[in-house]
Amino acid sequence: MFFERPESGDASVLVHIEFHNGEIQYGSEEFFELAVSAGIDPVAVVKGTRYKPDPKYFVGKGKLEEIKELVEHEDAQLVLFDHALSPSQERNLEAALKCRVLDRTGLILEIFAQRARTHEGKLQVELAQLQHASTRLIRGWTHLERQKGGIGVRGGPGETQLESDRRLLRERIKSIQKRLDKVSAQRDQNRRSRTRSSIPTVSLVGYTNAGKSTLFNRITGADVYAADQLFATLDPTLRKLDLAQIGAIILADTVGFIRQLPHKLVNAFQATLKESSEADLLLHVVDASDENRDDNIVHVNDVLKEIEAEEVPTLLVFNKIDSLDFVKPRIDRNEAGKPYRVWLSAKEGVGIELLKEAISELLAVDVVKETLVLPSNAGRFRAMLFAQGAVTSERYDEQGCAVLDICLPKKDYATILVNAGVEAEKFLHAFRVNNNQIDSWQ
Repeated sequence: MFFERPESGDASVLVHIEFHNGEIQYGSEEFFELAVSAGIDPVAVVKGTRYKPDPKYFVGKGKLEEIKELVEHEDAQLVLFDHALSPSQERNLEAALKCRVLDRTGLILEIFAQRARTHEGKLQVELAQLQHASTRLIRGWTHLERQKGGIGVRGGPGETQLESDRRLLRERIKSIQKRLDKVSAQRDQNRRSRTRSSIPTVSLVGYTNAGKSTLFNRITGADVYAADQLFATLDPTLRKLDLAQIGAIILADTVGFIRQLPHKLVNAFQATLKESSEADLLLHVVDASDENRDDNIVHVNDVLKEIEAEEVPTLLVFNKIDSLDFVKPRIDRNEAGKPYRVWLSAKEGVGIELLKEAISELLAVDVVKETLVLPSNAGRFRAMLFAQGAVTSERYDEQGCAVLDICLPKKDYATILVNAGVEAEKFLHAFRVNNNQIDSWQ
């Protein structure tokens, strides 16, 4: 990188401080899992309490000495803080502890860098890393200052190495942002294509390690990497899925959310998270066996609000019921009779059909499902229905009329009627199977 810092290693001391300032407190278990997910070996955990962070070292002098002794005793090369540190606090801690210091944001960025596989994912992670690093440049290379020279020119420092580093960072950030804008434009074009073809998009969201990728694989038969670890997958995956009741939909698997998700990450991943903000339905996957599941739901909703996806219809999916006693797969409905929560186990494959049923019911609000009887001279209209993929079955009655079961979005239905030159009301009265009299095709 463009700044000098102590070398880092795998052995790490974790620091978790609880603040008695009225804010909700969380245990250190999740942070421990984050460290393990990054391939780091936690050799010790330091816990403490304060009313507010110390402006210089974040922790008090006594706790600082405790951390320093542990670093020396365990021969640790890294100290991880389960909090967001200011650049000055990070520098002061590194100078005092004589080892690399990383805060929660830096740790999450490290995990994302390891998980990124696609070109877009790598660009997004690099952008977030550079934005994070731009505030943490250290004046470590002042001996490399450029001197003004020339006859009659007074000597003095020219562009310092720090200024050079900042300029290089700005240029690199600008370059990556342009490339990401291009990727975002391509994604927008793909979304417009799906919109024109009226294929609904269903996006999986949820707290990290809730089982989204396992559920995605179970529903679609895909082979997306899934593991019992935080941020097992990073890059979004899209698959086409056919539901008997409504036809084809696009299912999107996205990156998991987490509490205190850094704003820089949200900004860098806007192109990816747009799959959720512009979806027709969100499947909010929840680990039903997690004792913090209610808090996790709140954190996910906060991120959805941040990416302007809070207005998208949402279906709660309570996963991992195989870890609970006496819980059976079921659909919970609201007072209007619509599904709002499904209980299932993606790992065991139970409740998957119930989920598909719930998705179909929620998406069927804008779907036309009809059984039509078409006379022999309605061939053009019949061909349009087949071209749209709206016909689920076809048979013929005794009069030689085609009896079609159709399922397609209402707006596609209206478009076909207009293109065929048929008035909607006349069509509905003329060609429904429950109508005894079939008018001639005009």
